[in-house]
Amino acid sequence: MIEIPSDLHPDLVPLAFLLGRWTGAGVADFPGAEQCNFGQEVAFTHDGRAFLSYTSHSWVLDAEGNKVRPLESETGYWRIHPDRKVEVVMVRDQGVAEVWHGELADGKPQIDLATDAIARLASAGEYSGGKRLYGYVKGDLMWVGEKATPEVPLRPYMSAQLKKVVDPSEWAKDIKDLPDDGIAFFK
Repeated sequence: MIEIPSDLHPDLVPLAFLLGRWTGAGVADFPGAEQCNFGQEVAFTHDGRAFLSYTSHSWVLDAEGNKVRPLESETGYWRIHPDRKVEVVMVRDQGVAEVWHGELADGKPQIDLATDAIARLASAGEYSGGKRLYGYVKGDLMWVGEKATPEVPLRPYMSAQLKKVVDPSEWAKDIKDLPDDGIAFFK
């Protein structure tokens, strides 16, 4: 179920499906980089202004699903226009800043993005462009990213399936006069 917070800026209602904290796992595979399974935590938040704040942290997982080491971190801001055009600015820990443009699909919670501008530090790896697809599917946030370098044409490099993290204390805060019977321990 998609909830729309009462203090969400009205322009952001079409992006409400992204809101919250999401965790899950995925796969990474790109020529010249380590192929691995990874864990990921993503957060989309808002403060009442006309953009969503975005953070993502991922880490390499071993065969048993344990964290091995950090993989990638991103932070950014998402905006949407009345014509369903989406704009994203994002900075990655690898020394890359990106401007993404795309569109929210008509009639479904799906966003297609492509890079419009890329700036990178001299120490950052080669990178010439990307595409991403985000979708809300049966309550999960799923995404796939494509990447290109001067040597490798655009191809998928990461994808993940994320589940929304739910905090039971959020449910209880609106319930008045819960009995102290051990069931309401999270109040």
